[in-house]
Amino acid sequence: MGVLDPLKGFGLTFATMFRKVATEQYPEDYRPTEQRYHGRHQLNRHPDGLEKCVGCELCAWACPADAIFVEGGNNTEEQRYSPGERYGADYQINYLRCIGCGLCIEACPTRSLTMTNFYELANDDRQNLIYTKEQLMAPLLPGMEQPPHPMRLGEDEQDYYVNGPELARRTEEE
Repeated sequence: MGVLDPLKGFGLTFATMFRKVATEQYPEDYRPTEQRYHGRHQLNRHPDGLEKCVGCELCAWACPADAIFVEGGNNTEEQRYSPGERYGADYQINYLRCIGCGLCIEACPTRSLTMTNFYELANDDRQNLIYTKEQLMAPLLPGMEQPPHPMRLGEDEQDYYVNGPELARRTEEE
């Protein structure tokens, strides 16, 4: 350690004292995220309002942080929540554990689970950071009906998944 080392340290401190502070004024100056930013999860719907989630639990198996809990239920003709035989009856994501890796998105075979740009997940109550299915479901858009209801876009689930893009475009045009 040289004799001039403390003076170098004081010089660096003195030089930075008069620089402009690089502080962001959040939340007053809110800056939107990039379009493909991975934030909060969302469970998507078909154009008629039925849920895309079939309760397969692949997202829960793919999660390295064990942050997702899925319990599948069986659809009946009277109580239909998704086009297939099953639906996600209980769905929870624990944001205290989630690391935002997106492996659950890649594992989802029906593109039911996606991530939104919303990132403000801080809370002072731990229980409020465990999101339930009701909090994760995409909102109903015009023309959608709240499940349970019969299939409106075809006779079986193949119509929903194979012809889904055509059906979505057709309902948007109407």
